[in-house]
Amino acid sequence: MKRLVINTLEKKSKIHKELQGHFSEHLGRCIYEGLYVGENNTEIPNVNGMRSDVVEALKAIRIPVLRWPGGCFADEYHWQDGIGPKESRKRMINTHWGGVVEDNSFGTHEFMELCDQLGCEAYINANVGSGSVREMSEWVEYMTFEGLSPMSQLREKNGRKEAWHPAFLGVGNENWGCGGNMTPEYYANEFRQYSTYCRTYDPGFPLYKIACGPNAGDYQWMERLCRVLSPLEASLRSGLLRGISLHYYTVPGDFEHKKSATDFDVETYYETLHKAYYMEELIRRHGTIMDQFDPEKKIGLIIDEWGSWYEVEPGTNPGFLYQQNTMRDAMIAGITLNIFNQYSDRVRMANIAQLVNVLQSVILTDGRRMIKTPTYHVFDLFKEHQENTLLGSYLENEMIGAGEWRIPELSQSASQSADGSLVITLVNVSDSRDEEIRILPVEYRASSASGRIVSGEIHEKNSFEDTDAVCVRAMDETQLVLYPDGAAAVKLPACSAAEIILRK
Repeated sequence: MKRLVINTLEKKSKIHKELQGHFSEHLGRCIYEGLYVGENNTEIPNVNGMRSDVVEALKAIRIPVLRWPGGCFADEYHWQDGIGPKESRKRMINTHWGGVVEDNSFGTHEFMELCDQLGCEAYINANVGSGSVREMSEWVEYMTFEGLSPMSQLREKNGRKEAWHPAFLGVGNENWGCGGNMTPEYYANEFRQYSTYCRTYDPGFPLYKIACGPNAGDYQWMERLCRVLSPLEASLRSGLLRGISLHYYTVPGDFEHKKSATDFDVETYYETLHKAYYMEELIRRHGTIMDQFDPEKKIGLIIDEWGSWYEVEPGTNPGFLYQQNTMRDAMIAGITLNIFNQYSDRVRMANIAQLVNVLQSVILTDGRRMIKTPTYHVFDLFKEHQENTLLGSYLENEMIGAGEWRIPELSQSASQSADGSLVITLVNVSDSRDEEIRILPVEYRASSASGRIVSGEIHEKNSFEDTDAVCVRAMDETQLVLYPDGAAAVKLPACSAAEIILRK
């Protein structure tokens, strides 16, 4: 039996709810059909065009924040094309994703309506690559200004008198690549100018402005960006900068030779999880660079694109990035969310890519039908961490794997809620070995324990024919035991993720 020691006296950083954020791009069937089916659709139940089944499922996992409209699409998106009467909105070819027609029927008003229905914060990613300072400035004014101005009058003309209050603003996306192929120095100076004119009109709702950070392990981009934007403290005080983004995808093989989402052997399973664990090194090393310029960790690291990326499902449009989702993806999600919790002193927000029907989705749809993926159920297990305080913890562990790929068998994080409850998430990534773990809270005597678990063989998935092959199940007394001294023991099957809650 392995031991997990939780030190309730070692209170660490706040686990912001936005660590469990999501991402929606005009890509494939994420927006159209996945989230939005049109206000006149009588075949699929909806409220103001938003799919009711998807909205209810996302509310159940307490989706905290949603990023839109991209992604690469953001830097070719011109927001005024997506407002006003739908019959007069511009149509365009989505050159990034599938070469299909984008009719702009889902625009600013529709996105804010979706966020209202979900009860989540809005994260707007605005156009630097092909846009202008004026365009971005006027979009912010259109959304957030309550007074008399051309943009607020235009908003009212289009049916919305009250201002919205999007919490987060991304100033460009992947400007090292699809967002303009810029150098970090060039982008940093562009960021200063764009950010200056994206004003906070209501002091009660300050814009959290995010600069485009590096792609995965490009540590030079992070260092050079911080150096130009430094002193970061001055940028923070002036409201120019509050976060820096980081993108990283878990790709077995490589981007040129992607592997199947469902057809993989045990060695590829461990290769994939080894690459998921790489997230910790990325956060640590980029965080070390940020510490040189921001030792008090006031600037957030924003990991606004992460998740698995495989070959598309056979017979689907390669530009739609539609892939199935197995227990392997549940393990990726569990590992990654535990890492985010453990580094919540620096990581302020994260957004898995993407919400519906694209890459590591939490939901898949097919016409009227909808399924929740194994990744969805892991987010369901982690939601009780939101807004809790991270606690110091230590877990006995060992390395396992296949071939050259070796990884820690167990992953964990522990937090304390406002009511004093302890929330523990545990992941056993072994493909074949069950584990039993004794949970030892320091200075905390639990009087009750409850647990929920997601488990299955590594290839197991949900389908439109079998929607609940993978689901969350309550633990019984054979899986979770509470001892008279307040300690507990949990049995974790191979390939499983669990939530344990201890209460006094």
